[in-house]
Amino acid sequence: MSTPHLAAPPVRPEYEVEPAAPADIQYQSEVKLPLARRIADTSWLRKTLIALVLIGIWEIAARFVDNDLLLPTFSATAVAFVQGIISGELIDKVAISMSVLLRGYLLGAALAFVLTSLAVSTRIGRDILSMLTAMFNPLPSIALLPLALLWFGLGTGSLLFVLVHSVLWPLALNTYSGFQAVPSTLRMTGRNYGLTGLRHVVLILVPAALPSILAGLRVGWAFAWRTLIAAELVFGASSGKGGLGWYIFQNRNELYTDRVFAGLAAVIVIGLVVEHLVFDTVERVTVRRWGVQN
Repeated sequence: MSTPHLAAPPVRPEYEVEPAAPADIQYQSEVKLPLARRIADTSWLRKTLIALVLIGIWEIAARFVDNDLLLPTFSATAVAFVQGIISGELIDKVAISMSVLLRGYLLGAALAFVLTSLAVSTRIGRDILSMLTAMFNPLPSIALLPLALLWFGLGTGSLLFVLVHSVLWPLALNTYSGFQAVPSTLRMTGRNYGLTGLRHVVLILVPAALPSILAGLRVGWAFAWRTLIAAELVFGASSGKGGLGWYIFQNRNELYTDRVFAGLAAVIVIGLVVEHLVFDTVERVTVRRWGVQN
């Protein structure tokens, strides 16, 4: 019996397709964006415009009120601010406040590091940190002012006490949360290299938890700065010398409202400088550069 002959499949004829002419493509960097789009894409320019709008609203409101005792104009405040700098009075007050602030901030950060290091190393340390933060973190630093007066008297000691309280607990919580989020693989790697105790914390946990630590430092700085100004408003003078908060308080008593606003402007300017020049720079050269944070 003969094998049936199978028909060959049809052969599709070959053909060529000429590619279309490449279109003129302009990359985003070569496209001339409209002015409004370029402004919208520039962060510092947007913030500057917002600041100018707020200043304009302030000036209009002050002229509408027409009472320098209640609300001085921006121009009057700017004159008082410049005069305070030229005379050196405002600079001296800022220097006094920053000196106290740095001491309290560094002391609070050191205590927070000790507590969190104990918490990640021992069970009893974890229980101590959990108990202390639950007790003292909800307690406002201003509420401790009467107690600080009784214990340390009128002056720098009381200010340092409330500053340490304002920095310690938020920084400890953020740092401990960052330590807890470190992957177990990275922890075991450090153990395999023989790192234990403080060396394990410094060489393994701190670099891995740096974003959380920086966030805690930001929060602690904000709490400490406003706590210091509020405390100086109450008892910031020692031996006739006080900081920026005392400068605001004195001028309020003497009804120099433009100087009061100049002192408040100094508080805002210092806060912006520290936030953007210090913390943003540290974040840019560490966590962003190392790829720890997007």
